[in-house]
This record gives sequence, C-alpha cells and structure tokens, in this order.
Amino acid sequence: MFDRRFVYASLPFLVFASAFIRPASSQQQTNTLRIAAAADLQPLLPPLLSQFEKQSGIRADAAFQSSATLATQIIDGAPFDLFLGADLSFPQRVIDAGRGEEAKPIPYARGTLVLWTRNDSGVSTLALDALRDPSVKTIAIANPEHAPYGRAAQACLQHLNLFDMLRPKLVVAENIAQAAQYVDSGNAQVGFISLTSALTPRLKANGHFIRVAAENYPPIIQGAIVIRGSAGAVAAHRFLEFFEQPETQQMLAAAGLEPVR
Repeated sequence: MFDRRFVYASLPFLVFASAFIRPASSQQQTNTLRIAAAADLQPLLPPLLSQFEKQSGIRADAAFQSSATLATQIIDGAPFDLFLGADLSFPQRVIDAGRGEEAKPIPYARGTLVLWTRNDSGVSTLALDALRDPSVKTIAIANPEHAPYGRAAQACLQHLNLFDMLRPKLVVAENIAQAAQYVDSGNAQVGFISLTSALTPRLKANGHFIRVAAENYPPIIQGAIVIRGSAGAVAAHRFLEFFEQPETQQMLAAAGLEPVR
C-alpha cells in the first residue's frame, strides 16, 4: 500500500531542492559579456566597453582576431556571447552553423580602407598608381582569406588592374591590426589598413594616409550576432542597444566607422 507519510515527509525537501534545479535547456545568465571582435575594432572598442560598463554595470571583455579566425572559434564552441565581425559574411557563416540567434547579421557600421605610410618611409607620393614605382618595394595587406579589409584591398588592386603587378611586393598579415603594425614598424613601406587604425594617435603622429575611393572596393558593412545559448546573451543584446545610441554612433564615426543607417 502507498504510504502517504513518505510524501508528506518529503515535501519540505522537494520544495527546498526545487529552488536550485533549473531545466537543462535554459542557461543561467551572467552579468558579464565576452565579445569576439574583429581586429579593426581594437583601437576603438576598449573605451566604448568602459563607457558601456558605466552605463549598464555589465563587465565586458573583448578578444581581437581576424573575422575568419573568430568565426571558426565560435563554430567550434568557443565561449563568446557576441560576435562583432568586420563584414557580414563571417557572422553569417556562424549563423549557418547554427550558432547565432539572428537569421542574419545586424549591420552596425561601415568601414573605410586607407593607404598609409610613415613620414620617413621615403615614399614621395602616396597614391594607388604610385605603388607601381620601383621605389615602393613592400606593401602591407591583411590576408584576404581571413580579413575583410584584406579582401577589400585585393578587390581594389584587381579593380585597378594592379594586383598581378604588385603581388611580389605584398607583405601579408594575419589581420588588419597586424597589417598596421607591419607598416608602422617599417616591415612594409606602405600599407592598406583600416581608417580606425590610421586615426589612432600613434599612426597620426608617425605617418599620413589617403582614403581609398569607395568605388574601388565593395562596401565593408560590419555585422554583429548574438551567440545562441550563451550565458551572456542578455548582456549582448544590451550592448547592441548601446551601440545604436547616438552618442555611441558619434564615437564610432570619430574613430573611423561610419553609420550604416
């Protein structure tokens, strides 16, 4: 016979235990945010993260790599909450792998490609056509397979029928931040880098740049996605709302990223 005394005696324990049990499908949300950030954001994102923390109380940390590297890490299970890519294709790759909350990436900024050189590089005329000159021996470029800015630079040279001619001069970096390091350190005379890097105090003091005409390369529309099932998904959505604030958009524009809307 079923003993009701056992049920009554067990009720306090069951009520106590239920307070600590959560369904396996739901994940405890944290008040921290882990961001996988494209390398072109490295010069400008840290102060924005500090501003976000002041406003929201959410601590945010970022890891900077090429968009391709970050996409691969996320697909392989890296514990990020938010992916800020340097284009739309690599966030879309994460979505296609079932790791994104959105059906398509959320555009958050438009990037600008520039040609930069040190003031003491010996390059007398900074211009795309001047790259043919024999005095220009090395040109830094981010890896087109991994970095959207490198892809844009290659598209520009191909559009101007310069790529095959200049290929022997190219010094290929893993990402756009490393391309800026190559040309700033003298490992390359000139370099295709992001406007975000060219506007940093160090590069503004050490060199000068020209903007690559927008018609010479496809638009660099940068996209974001929240990682499906991440512990900081709520914080990630809060950060995307912060990104859309007029004050934040002004800070992005001053640092080299134009609004897309």
